[in-house]
Amino acid sequence: MEPTEEHLQRIQDSLAVERGNVSMEVLNFMNAVLYVMENGCKSRRLPERFGNWHTIYTLMNRWSKSGV
Repeated sequence: MEPTEEHLQRIQDSLAVERGNVSMEVLNFMNAVLYVMENGCKSRRLPERFGNWHTIYTLMNRWSKSGV
């Protein structure tokens, strides 16, 4: 399952606002997180289509620590 822009608009207010130099779109990030959860893989095993695995891992860690 990959959320669409419509899904993102419904939950946008519940998501953390990123600070600093973040060059990843939230929808792409959410799809990457769902891929990790669905497949039980580590972030560094993400397909390249999701972008830099370390950026995704860092954002995932930040969101987790902030309770998102």
